[in-house]
Amino acid sequence: MKFAYLLIGMATIGEELKTKFKQDKHRFITNLIFTVNSFQNAFNVFLKPYHLSSQQYNILRILRGAADWTSMNIVKDLMIDKAPNTTRLADKLNGKGHIERQRSDQDRRGVYLSITPKGWDLLEEIDLDQAGVQNDYLARITDEEARQFSKILDRMKG
Repeated sequence: MKFAYLLIGMATIGEELKTKFKQDKHRFITNLIFTVNSFQNAFNVFLKPYHLSSQQYNILRILRGAADWTSMNIVKDLMIDKAPNTTRLADKLNGKGHIERQRSDQDRRGVYLSITPKGWDLLEEIDLDQAGVQNDYLARITDEEARQFSKILDRMKG
């Protein structure tokens, strides 16, 4: 099942939750949380045929971007979902042959990760399947709307 088809035809947040909001800011926050959860759930369904969680996918993307051995601590810092189980996630990816692990020669506690050719191939396959989905969603908003929304989210984070 494609990611795009999981979210098409959603109602407004008030209709979806069968409620009326007294304040626009409350509607905005509720809508933001609801939409993020909907996207996350749909993305998890999208990744299921690839046998990946969204956190595992995030690790693979980080390692692809690094294009070299990267410390586990840097991977943890760059993750979108700051899950405390990065070691377990990396172990699963290593077991599937998508990444390699290497201990530091200077500090045996230090662990370095690198994406394998099998991991690169998997990401390329996912990228191809995901490209059309992203275009479907991104076509619904203008570049200016995307810029403004990003600015609002940045302000909210502080």
